[in-house]
Amino acid sequence: MNTYLIVIEETETGYSAFSPDLPGCIATGSTRAEVEREMHEAMEFHVEGLRLAGEPVPVPHTHAAYCEIAA
Repeated sequence: MNTYLIVIEETETGYSAFSPDLPGCIATGSTRAEVEREMHEAMEFHVEGLRLAGEPVPVPHTHAAYCEIAA
């Protein structure tokens, strides 16, 4: 089992998400919970498609960190 980073961004109409380790895999939702759920489904579908096409499944390599800056 692999663990992939997802990046969630707030938009004017809700939320969008993508994974730097799975190019082209994106999702949207009206709430954060919805976009997380949709992204999970999109990632499973994306990986299944790669496997069915005989393509390699990317190994997760992206990490995240926060940097605190005085406002």
